[in-house]
This record gives sequence, C-alpha cells and structure tokens, in this order.
Amino acid sequence: MKLIMAVVQDKDSNRLSSALIKAGFKATKLASTGGFLRSGNTTFLIGVEDNKVDDLLNIIRENCESREQLVAPVSPMGGNADSFIPHPVEVEVGGATVFVLSVDEFKRF
Repeated sequence: MKLIMAVVQDKDSNRLSSALIKAGFKATKLASTGGFLRSGNTTFLIGVEDNKVDDLLNIIRENCESREQLVAPVSPMGGNADSFIPHPVEVEVGGATVFVLSVDEFKRF
C-alpha cells in the first residue's frame, strides 16, 4: 500500500477532486499555502493499493495543468521600500507536486 501526497494549486483542486471520486478513489483534502508565491494550494492525502498507483498518478497528471502566470515580487523585508521597483515576473504555476510513500500498516476504524 502507498500514501500519495499531492500538492495542487487551488484552481485545479475541484477538478481533481471530482475525477478522484469518479474513479473511486477516496481522498482527504487539506488547505495549504505555497511558500514561494504564498498562494493557496490543496494537499490531497490518498491511500491506494500498489497496483492502482499508476492509475491514480495518471488522474492527477490529467487534471493538474502547469501554466505560466505573471506575479509581482514581494517587497524586501526590512529594506528600503522606496528603492524597490516591483517588476512582474513570469513563473510556472499549477501542476502537482506528488510524493509516493510506502505504508507499513493501514487501519480504518
């Protein structure tokens, strides 16, 4: 058995949740915040049998798209904000960061 931890952008969360339910996967959703962009994410925790890992990863891949987004940099902490001129930069957002962890034991009560 594996525990899949998938961190996805909030924009992809509902689409992924619907696809997981449709495919019969049960998931726990946790609200999380990205450290770099400080934007909302959703972390999915999904327990799955070893033979279903590839199916699950395909669902995540199909429903979490990477895309480019312009973001304004955060002003420097403790620095002089007068000399800081924010120029938007293009960064890749979305997609999913997925961790596949082995599970020694699983119990449901």
